Amino acid sequence: MRIASYIQDSIVDGPGLRFTLFTQGCPHRCPGCHNPQTHDPGGGSEMSVGEIVGLILKNPLTDGVTFSGGEPFAQAEDCAAIARAVRAKGLDVWAYSGYTFEQLLAGTDGMRELLSLCDVLVDGPFVLAERSLSLRWRGSANQRVIDVPRSLAEGRAVLFESQGDKDAGA
Repeated sequence: MRIASYIQDSIVDGPGLRFTLFTQGCPHRCPGCHNPQTHDPGGGSEMSVGEIVGLILKNPLTDGVTFSGGEPFAQAEDCAAIARAVRAKGLDVWAYSGYTFEQLLAGTDGMRELLSLCDVLVDGPFVLAERSLSLRWRGSANQRVIDVPRSLAEGRAVLFESQGDKDAGA
């Protein structure tokens, strides 16, 4: 799969100590994106799913994995394979996507599979006019922090209860 980079010990991409994988390639190209180097689908480098899983599982202190980007759902099948492997080892999975929860539900089989393997989804494009540094886990007020298992069970987007900022009613 094509990746831009990874961080082995992130504390800003979800709760706990996280392995954050920045996928390469993004169709959204949001103005003001803090990772514009990830937009080109031909950029970055190649790594196998097995190599990535090995890096993740090397640190026994890791609490979870966060897929960021780029757009992880543009490489949904590979990200889903990673998610299956790390969930089997007890790690939780978060994903950031420029797509909304509803768009992913209506997307490809691979998108729906990756979504089903996530514990939390931060959805929606980054909107520069709605940017705020006071928002927990997200960059702009239009984005939602979604409890995926509960949302799939209820058939609607349900906010993650630990969203933790004053405007959590998005």
